[in-house]
Amino acid sequence: MTEYKNGVTYETVVRLEEKCVEIRKKLLNFIYRIGMGHLGGELSMVEMAVALYYEYMKYDPKDPKWEERDRFVLSKGHCSETLFTIFSDIGMYSLDYMVEHFETLDKAIFGMHSNRKYVPAIEVSAGSLGHGLPVALGLALGAREQKKQWRTFVMVGDGEINEGSNWEAIMAAGHYRLGNLVAIVDKNGLQMTGNTKDVMNIDPLDKKFEAFGWDAIEIDGNDMYSVCRALASLPPADPWVRRRPISIISNTKKGKSVSFMEGNVKWHGGGIAKEQLDQAIADVEASKKERT
Repeated sequence: MTEYKNGVTYETVVRLEEKCVEIRKKLLNFIYRIGMGHLGGELSMVEMAVALYYEYMKYDPKDPKWEERDRFVLSKGHCSETLFTIFSDIGMYSLDYMVEHFETLDKAIFGMHSNRKYVPAIEVSAGSLGHGLPVALGLALGAREQKKQWRTFVMVGDGEINEGSNWEAIMAAGHYRLGNLVAIVDKNGLQMTGNTKDVMNIDPLDKKFEAFGWDAIEIDGNDMYSVCRALASLPPADPWVRRRPISIISNTKKGKSVSFMEGNVKWHGGGIAKEQLDQAIADVEASKKERT
């Protein structure tokens, strides 16, 4: 294997990049078939979600309630279709099954927002923004009390950071020195009504996390090597060691890899027409990196 200085292998990066292409194409087809989604934010988070589920989280798709698993909380729950697509890809459900059971009156299992009551792989039901990080804080505290060596990851949106409940949780996590908690901010720069910096500026986000007692790592969240480097550098999730919790500020592009969606606030939510789907799939195919 070809190894970079920090232990991340070239082969791992290439494998995960190729998986991102697969997931984006499957996600686009899924949204086309169900008629509605939040493709902008769903596409921006693909690299981080793929790296976690295919490489860096302790996770067994055959046993989603395995006690020793790492926990992943998707607080920006309107982007759950990315997780559903990954669950399908790792063999938990077929795409046809998810479409058949998506928000139907008589047999709904999957919905626009994740529901742990129906999907065992979902750790925390989501919908109302600002709740995932406080719940993840409780999970991390619970792991410490039980002396369990699993880690809690939580992904929040940059627009979601506007919610005050996040800052209460950030303050508490710093106070309790929860080194087994990792907050990932999918910082794609847009929210439903416009640019995040114009709606409610959150910068300098790294300095704010640090002021609350966290370590902050800022990366290009759509560059797989940068994502792998950040995740590979995490210290062990040791419940006996109190250390600063970690925030990964993942700078991404809303609508990543689809030309007419990238950086376009109109693609926060909505469906996709057949001709748009064909163009989007072609764009994702064209995003593959050339390797020599």
